[in-house]
Amino acid sequence: MVRAIRVLLVATLLLASSAAWAQRVEGDRAKAEGVYAAEVPVNGQGEAERNAGFARALAQVLGKLSGDRGAAARPGVGQELRRAKDYVAGYDYRQDEGVGPTGAPSYRTTLVVNFDQSQVDSLASVLGLPVWPTPRPKPVLWLAIDDGSGPRLVGLAQANAARSTLNRAIERGYRLGLPTGNAAEQAAVGAIWRGDSAAVARASARYSPPMQLIGKLYRSKAGWKADWIFVDGGKVLSTWTSEEADARRAMAGGADGAADALMRRYAKRGTAAGPPGNYRVTFTGITSSDDFIRLSGYLQRLAVVRRITPVRASPSGVEFELELISGLQGFKRMTEGDDVLEAQEGLEGQPPVYRLR
Repeated sequence: MVRAIRVLLVATLLLASSAAWAQRVEGDRAKAEGVYAAEVPVNGQGEAERNAGFARALAQVLGKLSGDRGAAARPGVGQELRRAKDYVAGYDYRQDEGVGPTGAPSYRTTLVVNFDQSQVDSLASVLGLPVWPTPRPKPVLWLAIDDGSGPRLVGLAQANAARSTLNRAIERGYRLGLPTGNAAEQAAVGAIWRGDSAAVARASARYSPPMQLIGKLYRSKAGWKADWIFVDGGKVLSTWTSEEADARRAMAGGADGAADALMRRYAKRGTAAGPPGNYRVTFTGITSSDDFIRLSGYLQRLAVVRRITPVRASPSGVEFELELISGLQGFKRMTEGDDVLEAQEGLEGQPPVYRLR
């Protein structure tokens, strides 16, 4: 009982510095569910604020889909984020009410966005993003916290103490489980503290899958420090440390490191759109310098195109060499529906032909 009370006190300590938010929703609760949905805070419900929110939400979804927290910075992604509304299947708002540090009521608006799965999958393929397949594993989080009174295991009953880790995992597109925290599992704290991943794996044998995120959180000069080990099937995939002034941020670093390890192991780059490289393409329907400028500007705006180089002009058209993030199939997908280019029948062994409308 004393141990349980201490862990609950730790949870209170970790949450004390933040405002306590409670959801207040009209009708059904608006909440993002799954890889293709995201939530972002917004300052209002106007169109400009909403479109900016769509862009941030799509960046989150691409990060969850790929497992790559830097997905938004990959080549070509930025252009598509600017037209994120084209990928939206539906959206809603949630009004959250809370109490700020001064005790006064506080309010914030959250935009909840659901994206069209087929369109997002196609975008990932065209841009050459890795895709972390679903269903995804649910590793067990073996977290011990020492606030100065000795290390204690965080079990299901103390889930709020690890909330930042659990929530960050959801943001990264997967979920973490917690051990029940029975007496036998409490005895695993020593193994966690000395980094004995094999002993923790044995304690975790009753859970599926055989993956463990092992962490110990303790005070440091900078605030809080957490040492992490991620184990998959008895093999250590990664070790890292997160150190922050805020304990919640230090714990969230565990979920980030586990996501990075899982992504490196299981995410695969799609091949349906073809490999990146330089490709020759012929364009017809160019009858003036204005047509040439319009075509060049359009090609430079395409997310799949990194560089364009005119090669030669002939009565039949202008040939460009295009440096593409993915192959010609990716280029074709990206141009379909734009009403600018129309694919033409070409000769076998010759560059594909597109007509400028």
